[in-house]
Formats: sequence, structure tokens, C-alpha cells
Amino acid sequence: MFKNLCASALGLSGHQSEVIELALTFGFQGIDIDIGEFATRVKLRGVPYARRLIESAKLRLGSFALPLELDADDAVFDKKLAKLPEYAQVAADIGCMRSVTFVAPASEKLPYHENFEFHRLRVGAVAKVLEPAGVRLAVGFRAAEYLRKGQTFQFIHDLDALGLLLNMSGAPNVGLALDVWDLQVAAGSLDAIRKLPPAQIVTVDLANVPAGVAAAELQESSRLLPSAEGGLIDMPSVLLALSEIGYDGPVTVKPSRSVFRNQRREMIVKETGDSLTKPWKAAGLSVTGKVLAAARS
Repeated sequence: MFKNLCASALGLSGHQSEVIELALTFGFQGIDIDIGEFATRVKLRGVPYARRLIESAKLRLGSFALPLELDADDAVFDKKLAKLPEYAQVAADIGCMRSVTFVAPASEKLPYHENFEFHRLRVGAVAKVLEPAGVRLAVGFRAAEYLRKGQTFQFIHDLDALGLLLNMSGAPNVGLALDVWDLQVAAGSLDAIRKLPPAQIVTVDLANVPAGVAAAELQESSRLLPSAEGGLIDMPSVLLALSEIGYDGPVTVKPSRSVFRNQRREMIVKETGDSLTKPWKAAGLSVTGKVLAAARS
């Protein structure tokens, strides 16, 4: 597995060269991409031009956000699905083989069983379009209670329910977008990670949960940096468990943007990198995410 930078998750923007420089400066081995931006660049200048900076930097590509919403209205969904093969091929051509989306944890329109079938079909349809290009679809859940509050119908907001949906999609290229913060909020455990087949995990996001806050009060602003003091999650143990089961994909820090308090972007990326490096080293992992011999003894 590798340390991955998602600039947009940190509220940062900039030219590709700037993001690459930030990633290299502060110890990341990969970056997420904006697939729409890359598709435009490929259309105008070709694949070699679009990929040249990433190749010269020797960075890996983590993932791209699925450019459509699973619960969109039929007309919108169909229109964007028709565009997806182009994006999938661009992603494959530049070497970004993971696309990420999330299931909304509640609905105003569909009761649980109808929503489950609706999403099963939608996930299957998206995966089928991505499959010829070899792109995997990572699907995650959102556990925070405030996202369901006041909604008519509850929906998937824990690992077991999402796992059932993914298994029933019947698509070989569908797997889990594992957000450790959401797993903790949904009362999941480290054992749940250890029981997952490594091939089932497509991406991993990290943020810590503050101690002393009731589950019902957790908000997006409650997403702390992985190494934050007072966090409930034992991040070195999480990283060690992922390494031991053989997970080899991107590990991305996704805290609330509020933790940075209007810092300069260089300091934001540095703090993000440091917050990942600290538990990474504490877990006894090499740069490539393997358990070092000294850590085994």
C-alpha cells in the first residue's frame, strides 16, 4: 500500500505540476486525479502529454471520483453513464484503475428494500461500464447520524449492509471504499478489517474520531487527522492490519478541512503527510507498506 494525496479533499486546488510537487515534497507516493480534467487534456493533447508529469515524478495514481451520483434521477444518471466509457478509458490509459463513490445513508423516496434493489442495479450498471477498461469501482458508506436525521427512510450506513449490497451486485470489479472514520462511527472494529479479503478493499481513507463525543453528535467537522491526540482509533494497528492482510492500494488522509485553520497549502500538505507518516512508522511499515523485519521480531 502507498501514501496517497487527495488535494481536493484538503480543500486545495492548483495545476497538476503544483500538486505533484506538493506530493513529492511531503512524502506521498501517489495522488488522486480529476478525471474530467484529464479527459480534456487527453482530448486536446493526447495520452503521453497528459501523463508526462506523473511519469517523470514516478508517482502512482490512487483513484478518481465517480463522475455521477448513484441515486441521480434516471435521465441524469443515463446521460452521465453514457459518458462514463470515455472517462474509464482515459483512466486506464493514464494508469488510474480505481473509481470511488458512496451510498447515501437515507432517502426521501424509497424504503430500504426498494432502495437496496435500486442501488444493486445501479452499482452493477456502473461496474459493467468500467469493467472493459479494467477499472474497479470502490463503494463506501456514510455512518454519521446527522446525515440520516429527519430523512423519511434509513438506508445503508454500516459495513455489513454495504458488504451485502456489493456481493449481490454480481460485479467482479466492485469492492469497498473503506473509510476508517465511518467504520468506527458505525461501531465497527479492527477485527472487521482483518476479516476482509484484501481483494475486496479498493481504497482506504483515514481520519480519527474524537474521544468524548457522543455518536449522535459527530459531524463532518469531527474528522481529525490520523495522528491527532485524543483520537479513538489506533491508527498504527489499522495500518498494520491492512498490511498483514495484503492490501496494496492507496491510503488517503481525509480529515475535516476545519482542522487546518486557514493554513498555507504547503503547511496543510505537510501536516497531512506527517499525520500519516507517524502511525505508519509506529506500525513498523516500510515505504511500500510492508511490515519491516525489525517490527516482526
